Amino acid sequence: MLKLVALAFAFFKFGKIGGTALTMIVSLAVYAGFFGWRYAAGFIALIFCHEMGHFLAARERGLPVGAPTFIPFVGAWIALKGRPMNVETEAYVAAAGPFVGTVAAAGVYFWGRDTHSDLLLALAYTGFFINFFNLIPLSPLDGGRITAILSPRVWFIGAPMMVALMLYRPSPLLLLIALASLPSLVKAWKYDPAAPENIAYYGVPLALKLQYGAFYLGLAGFLGIMTEATHSMVHGGG
Repeated sequence: MLKLVALAFAFFKFGKIGGTALTMIVSLAVYAGFFGWRYAAGFIALIFCHEMGHFLAARERGLPVGAPTFIPFVGAWIALKGRPMNVETEAYVAAAGPFVGTVAAAGVYFWGRDTHSDLLLALAYTGFFINFFNLIPLSPLDGGRITAILSPRVWFIGAPMMVALMLYRPSPLLLLIALASLPSLVKAWKYDPAAPENIAYYGVPLALKLQYGAFYLGLAGFLGIMTEATHSMVHGGG
């Protein structure tokens, strides 16, 4: 135990990178105990790609942001240390995560298909599914923060999706996300598009809304198709 504590302090001496490395190692150890270290390493790498998409997008927009932090069976996140100045910046940072995560999962998919690797195809399926799930249009998921550029009221479409998913596959994590979304749903209920503060934050040109809407629908459609395709390949032996 003392050795683990000393190791933890050693990692935190490296600041943000040390904290990320430590939480990745802890997650790797936990996941490896359930799924084996190869799958665990690939899974963490895919999550890391997703989070780095957010991280790099936030840095590009000049937002102060912390390095990714991992928690087993919860996932990972980056901590924005300041609120985006407008909804377009929020949508941009949110969209970068599933976009980079999808590119990474697609790379693993083609690699697995070419090498006939069941492990890589299983990882690709997981990557596609996680990014697809994150596109549910409900804050605090990425999909909710992307679709907020259209209107916060879009979150009322995501709420029944989350309920249906919880009924289909009950999970403490889903319950946690549902509870975390309640303040956002209250905010959407009270949303007044004519309020000056909402005009300042959510006021973007229609063309920009259409661009993000098209991106969201295109990415969600691609992920839906690839999630189903890889699921069939992994569980159907094809």
